[in-house]
Amino acid sequence: MPHRWMTLVSGDVDLDAGVGAVWLVRRPRSAKAETHTALIERCGETWQYTGGGSASDGDLPAGRLAVGQPGQVGMIEVGEGTGGLSYAYRLRGSCHPDIIGTAPWVGSNMLQVAAEVDHLLLGDRRIEVPGHGRFIVVWKSPYTGHGGIRPLIVAVGRDGSELSRIGPHDSMDSYTWAQLSGQVEQ
Repeated sequence: MPHRWMTLVSGDVDLDAGVGAVWLVRRPRSAKAETHTALIERCGETWQYTGGGSASDGDLPAGRLAVGQPGQVGMIEVGEGTGGLSYAYRLRGSCHPDIIGTAPWVGSNMLQVAAEVDHLLLGDRRIEVPGHGRFIVVWKSPYTGHGGIRPLIVAVGRDGSELSRIGPHDSMDSYTWAQLSGQVEQ
């Protein structure tokens, strides 16, 4: 499909968990640009679409910004997410009478990271940061009754040092919290 109709912004696959996600923009650079995310899951030997989401206010990401600039407050900024019960697990539902209580959750989040970040650690996985700094990550976790549990995300600099982290239930990264705490004390 021509880039003027649909552009792939980012994709992520966790082969060990058997899940993947893609972030697309339909009609990029137009007033009618739409963001679409899709989750896929390995079911036996094939990959199946398992769900996703759309928004009417999306467009292609701009260049990467340094931390603290307008549009990039923290090192890691968590955006929209989507998720659902594991499709592969649901296919085996006849073997699992309590599917809602035991099925794993497949989730994804859009992230934006500062220019200082070289790569992320998402649980046990290393994720390279694209040049524009916006991408999608996918994960699998136990179902909690209200969705899944996003893994710990750690931002790592070019020198290998930890720049910031955001926990499973956090809405702001540790860098942003530290900045806010410093401003309150002054």
